[in-house]
Amino acid sequence: MKIKGFLKDVGGASRVTKARLEAFEKASPVPETVDPIKEVAKAWHPGKLDLVVTEIRDASPTAKTIRFERADGEKLPFFYAGQYIALEFPIDGHIISRPYSISSAPFEARAEKSFVEITVRRSKGDGYVADYANDRLAVGDAIRGTMGCGQFFYEPLRDAKNIVALAGGVGITPFASMAKEIAHGTMDADLTILYGSVNSNDIILKDELDKLEGEHVHVVNVLSGDEPDWQGERGFLSAELIKKYSKGDTSYFICGPQVMYKFLRGELAKLEVPARRQRFEVFGSIKDVTAFEDYPKELADKTFDLTVVRGISEEVIPAKACESLVTALERAGILIETSCRSGECGLCRTKVLSGEYYVIPEGDGRRGADKDFNYVHACSTYPTSDMKIKIPIL
Repeated sequence: MKIKGFLKDVGGASRVTKARLEAFEKASPVPETVDPIKEVAKAWHPGKLDLVVTEIRDASPTAKTIRFERADGEKLPFFYAGQYIALEFPIDGHIISRPYSISSAPFEARAEKSFVEITVRRSKGDGYVADYANDRLAVGDAIRGTMGCGQFFYEPLRDAKNIVALAGGVGITPFASMAKEIAHGTMDADLTILYGSVNSNDIILKDELDKLEGEHVHVVNVLSGDEPDWQGERGFLSAELIKKYSKGDTSYFICGPQVMYKFLRGELAKLEVPARRQRFEVFGSIKDVTAFEDYPKELADKTFDLTVVRGISEEVIPAKACESLVTALERAGILIETSCRSGECGLCRTKVLSGEYYVIPEGDGRRGADKDFNYVHACSTYPTSDMKIKIPIL
């Protein structure tokens, strides 16, 4: 170390202080009301947006793509391909929140006619909001939403340029966004999508994805159903199939139903894929909490009393053991902030005053201190006894 240089650096603070004082003396006495940094922050993170449905079209026989624009006509905020939007649906007098991966591309939100799209698959009897979006939502309907959420996006400093996307069902949506962005030239990566479907007539977003095929985007449809005339890949997204379409250093992005995650973790382990090259999207509300091995299955059919404390008021509502605390609150018409509905983001952080509960292991995004002081994320927590919780007043 050079002593002369060290002393010069140490003395730098006094020079900065002198420069600041001189700047104060020269400054105008009229306050500057515009803060450019705050303006940029507001543009990137505007909070909840008032949106309006401007288009609904079929994405497959069982799914629809829904387009939203800002009600005020302004451009939508920036987001990365792969992120999701948390929407608040006004259904039968209640506000129900759901996260949906964005299926449109970031460049489309920056266009002159700024829009964002989601693609929602009709459920098989267990998707209240999904069925509402497919059957009752209409052009002109007003929705509130927060977008640019989640960590499921390509980061060149972290991820390999070669991406193999493993998708199942409506889990194709974040990869559709990535494919559009790559084809547009605004995302520098090579993307191969292995997309598992049961049959060929229900491949979601097939027409859009077919148009994106090119040097840097390749889509491989894999059918698990019995379809004799199918000429493409068959079966499941096995280790053998994944290896066939991988090249060199590869990052694997996975999005699909809950059961697919457990299967693919095993297949990637067979290929000895390091954890740093695996990116699993959070899968929203759990369809079947009893699928987790450590869940107390003998309680699945029980309903408990949930005492909800807001300020000085208390209200007792029913809470099913097989449904999250957030679901119980929504059924009772009690508002609570949610976004990911997977236990990751922490927006629904809740204080447990008493009672026992189960937290899904793949969605326990709590800090160590929260575990110590009995805080939970209500969207990934299930009652296993009568409980008492405290939530903010909204």
